[in-house]
Amino acid sequence: MPAINRTQAQLPEGATILPNPRGTAPGLWIEDARGRVAVLLPGVPREMRGLLVEEVLPRLVHHDAPGARPRVVLSRTVRTTGVPESALAERLGSIEGEIAPLTLAYLPSTDGVDLRLTAWSLEQRDAETRLTTAAARLQQLAGEHWYGHDEADLAAVVLEALRGNRQRLGVAESCTGGMVAERITNIPGASDTFIGGVVAYADVIKTAALKVPLETLQAHGSVSEETVRAMAEGAQRLFSTEASIAVTGIAGPGGGTPEKPVGTVWLAARVDTDTRAVKRVFPGDREEVRRRGAQAALDLLRRLLARA
Repeated sequence: MPAINRTQAQLPEGATILPNPRGTAPGLWIEDARGRVAVLLPGVPREMRGLLVEEVLPRLVHHDAPGARPRVVLSRTVRTTGVPESALAERLGSIEGEIAPLTLAYLPSTDGVDLRLTAWSLEQRDAETRLTTAAARLQQLAGEHWYGHDEADLAAVVLEALRGNRQRLGVAESCTGGMVAERITNIPGASDTFIGGVVAYADVIKTAALKVPLETLQAHGSVSEETVRAMAEGAQRLFSTEASIAVTGIAGPGGGTPEKPVGTVWLAARVDTDTRAVKRVFPGDREEVRRRGAQAALDLLRRLLARA
């Protein structure tokens, strides 16, 4: 056994070993005469999570003083997209004081900004009541940028809205290379609403499959409002759907110009004869630009459906 592994067999006097079936380093539960507890866990995420669920949390549930009601740590997430963290914080203002003793964390990602509410060491019913009230308040303040709670997927939200209106969807993608269609088809039951998509990466496919006029491409380029609008109309026509999404852009790392820098993405959503197109300039590397583009395209359709 290497010497570095031998140190894993050492433990403080009086500590309780928490067996770790996923690795060689055990967890440790240390409790003093006053009932104060320290828990030591391995740093490997899979091992740490396993010990937390199987050993630590069950012990914490039974650790309260005799006769005391069990206290819990609960979280709820309010999901937003299409708004920067700074602008969202401005909308929420001094919400932390209003929702205390709950805490609020801003969790930005390529999909948007999640707002995580946490109740620490409260009784179960009190925690759930406070979380429900605070989540409703955050949703109200976030306004049109809110799209769901906890594990909500924007693609599922869009599909449900289309399904409720008995509308079908087709997509046309360039720089995202099928990411929008992948997001949609990851949702079980998508086939009752999603008809299909086309990756029109080259201009010849934009003209052949989507019937984007050659004159439009020559006059405005493949990354332009005129082109993305024509792509959305072409997808709707090609798949005979009531709704469509189109994306075209410059994901990088090359291909940008002063007028159209890397990260420039044009998005379009179309419902019946109503088309909405927006331009975004996304930060990040190629993968991040493409992921942000797919999320923004889904969000554009969500907003158009909500307005209809």
